[in-house]
Amino acid sequence: MARKKVIEIVLDTETTGLDYTKERMVEFAGVRLENGKVKDEFQTLINPQQHIRKSSIAIHGITQEMVQDAPTEAEIMPKILEFIGDYPIVAHNCIFDYSYLNEASIRTTGKKLENERIDTQYMFKEVYPEMESHGLDALTKKFKVELVNHHRAMADAMSLALAYPKLKKLYLQKYDWENKQLENIEYLFERFLRIQQSVSVMQSELQDLKSVFKLYFELGGKPIESQHGDMLVYQSKQSFHYDFEDIKDILEEVGALNKAVKLNCGFVDRLCNGQSLDECKREAIKAARKEISENRNVQIIKAGK
Repeated sequence: MARKKVIEIVLDTETTGLDYTKERMVEFAGVRLENGKVKDEFQTLINPQQHIRKSSIAIHGITQEMVQDAPTEAEIMPKILEFIGDYPIVAHNCIFDYSYLNEASIRTTGKKLENERIDTQYMFKEVYPEMESHGLDALTKKFKVELVNHHRAMADAMSLALAYPKLKKLYLQKYDWENKQLENIEYLFERFLRIQQSVSVMQSELQDLKSVFKLYFELGGKPIESQHGDMLVYQSKQSFHYDFEDIKDILEEVGALNKAVKLNCGFVDRLCNGQSLDECKREAIKAARKEISENRNVQIIKAGK
């Protein structure tokens, strides 16, 4: 029996900025996979006919001079849409690239994209939740794919295209295992709660042990080395609280304000989506967006709450 041909389009875009409702693509690259093998590729610079933000140039290196003779969005989108077809779109943090392509499609054809969206960042987190980073660089390193010229569209798209089939195999194996567990979902929830309770107990036990270790050192104990070479030592570090208004100007003057102050993005999102800001301020905040991401999770609501 002939094997069914599975076609997927792995792609990446570079843009003038990070608000897809206002910014435009400056580069597109796509790789056509047929049953996991690279069969075709397409890339192009795009003249956005608007300013490219310095913060974006710092990432991808594409300047106004580089795109001044490139095709415009209206000229190139028919070719991009022809290359994509109605096949699934694969990208790392796919919602970012998909959003830009969807907006461009609406502007040039009046139609939204209806392609299936496959997010390799989500898949990577599902397969390797323990990893500290789930960026494209971490993904390609994990699957031993060389990532050269990172943040240019074709380099990122091709590297992802080479790593994706390996990631997909593991993800589908996990997905298959998960599907087989669905008939046991009530039992698994009870089991999850038991594990969660055990973890809480173990965390309490660890804290008790740390308290003993702390007392040992405060009474003059010396560092202890385990049989495997791990060291138990004692460190004391003082920290202070500051009046932000009193030091804000100094931090800004010495160029340390961004490092000293961490933005509460969740609060800014709620502020932007609320009713307390006028439209001008709301649009100014949206224009400052640096990245769009998508989180999916389950939540347990404790009994009585």
